[in-house]
Amino acid sequence: MLRETVGVMRDLPRLHEITSVFIRHGLGDLVRRVGIAGVLERAGQMLSWGARAESARLEPAQRARLALAELGPTFVKLGQLMATRVDLFPPSWIAEFEKLLADTPPVAFAALLPEVERALGRSPFEVFRDLDPVPLASASIAQVHRARLADGTPVVLKIRRPGIRAKVEADLRLLAQIAQLIESEIPEARRYQPAEIAAQFARSLERELDLAVEARHVERLARNFEGDPHIVIPKVYGEWTSEVMNVQEHVDAIPGTDLAAVRAAGLDPQLLAARGVESTLKMILIDGFFHADPHPGNVLFLPGNRIVMIDCGMVGRLSPLRRNQVVDLLAGLARLDEEAMIDVLLDWAGDAHVDEARLAADVNELVYDYEGVPLKDIRIGALIREFAAIIRRHSIVLPPDLTLMFKALITMEGLGRQFDPGFHIIDHLTPMIRRAVAERYQPAGLVRRGRGALAQVANLLAGVPRDLSRLLRDARRGKTRIDLDLKRLDRFGRQLDRTLDRATMGIMTASLVIGSAIVMTVPEGPSVLGVPLLAAVGVVGYVVAFVNSIWIILGIWRSGKD
Repeated sequence: MLRETVGVMRDLPRLHEITSVFIRHGLGDLVRRVGIAGVLERAGQMLSWGARAESARLEPAQRARLALAELGPTFVKLGQLMATRVDLFPPSWIAEFEKLLADTPPVAFAALLPEVERALGRSPFEVFRDLDPVPLASASIAQVHRARLADGTPVVLKIRRPGIRAKVEADLRLLAQIAQLIESEIPEARRYQPAEIAAQFARSLERELDLAVEARHVERLARNFEGDPHIVIPKVYGEWTSEVMNVQEHVDAIPGTDLAAVRAAGLDPQLLAARGVESTLKMILIDGFFHADPHPGNVLFLPGNRIVMIDCGMVGRLSPLRRNQVVDLLAGLARLDEEAMIDVLLDWAGDAHVDEARLAADVNELVYDYEGVPLKDIRIGALIREFAAIIRRHSIVLPPDLTLMFKALITMEGLGRQFDPGFHIIDHLTPMIRRAVAERYQPAGLVRRGRGALAQVANLLAGVPRDLSRLLRDARRGKTRIDLDLKRLDRFGRQLDRTLDRATMGIMTASLVIGSAIVMTVPEGPSVLGVPLLAAVGVVGYVVAFVNSIWIILGIWRSGKD
């Protein structure tokens, strides 16, 4: 059990620290239910179950945020990731996770020197001039120092903290084990897919630990905004960039957190808000590659109302298929088109069971609440949060790239409203959606998708002989399996029964009409009270046929209504 739960003995002290922090902040029930406490006790590490009095009085979301903050960089980053999961957590939890800051006390520059020297092959003081050992900024994974190139160009060196990779990797191993335990021990948590969240987080953090990856993100954004005079992406100096250090152009600009300085410099806050949201929408809907954390600290401003984007550690990617779905969804949100929204949601649900009638009712209620509301009064952030509440209610788990997209939209709208209280993101969303739809149906795009479809068809046809061979081989070995949806089969059987009943009644009705017509044409025959018996039988046949016809028509009408 110990080997299965922890994996390696060297991670036990850290696991003990994690569980102790959770318990101290009143989250001991989670520790008990997952079974971590039993693992540690069997390993000879006892736990104290007392919670701080002040933590016990806090809301669960606040206690979770405090515990993550105390556990250090990996768990702070985890909380920041969970702040993007509007599909999994209610607004109160999202608000708490957003308070997690990655700022940490700086490391002495002397401690950074060994890794930097290994990366450069010599001392950084031989490569850079005026290297400032006092950091300009400090975060959980890296810190930033100012310097100059040999030609005097001002740059910033983003240097990874020493020993951070080993600590993060140990935390990621434990998080993977804890997520699997939560999934197996707490049934109601399975719909949140904790193991998948842990895996997604591990991939994201691994990329963030490699500062060369961030440099590639910056270069890609620069290519996407090439020719746009309003968006500035700092230049990356690849010859000095490595896994442990990222060297970029230093841009002396006004921080997005200083609105007073923006106004004092004569910049137009309304224009800056408009250009900021338009650049974010372009990244999402047109490029499919976007800065996922455009908060005020990552946005700078230059004369001419130009915008500088920095810190590209967290980015989002959207495939062409996903981008088309996002365009359809945002168009549906902007138009309050419930059918368009339901279609996209069902695509995202995949094979998961969704009560379509309830989903349609919830989306219809959302549309009804906003119907008739002027566009200028609709806040896309509030609308997305209500939409996310519907997603949570129906246990539809959004793909990770979409959670980052929603987060970016909400963050950018918040920044826009700080600079322009009358800012309305929907005013900018509608024309960008039209542009995205127009590009979807341009000849070049149609030709590209047509080639892709033809290639898929060709691959499918080429694979038919192989697939038939495998099918026959499995059939000979008795491995062929057929999955039946019995509920749908029962429904089909009932429909077939009703159809046969109606067909039988129709045939009988037609026979009655024909037989009655024949009987009533017979001139002779027995009489009762002067009434020809065959004529009376014919009339009764017509009446029965009429009743049968009415029954068949009503049955068809009812089935059509169902």
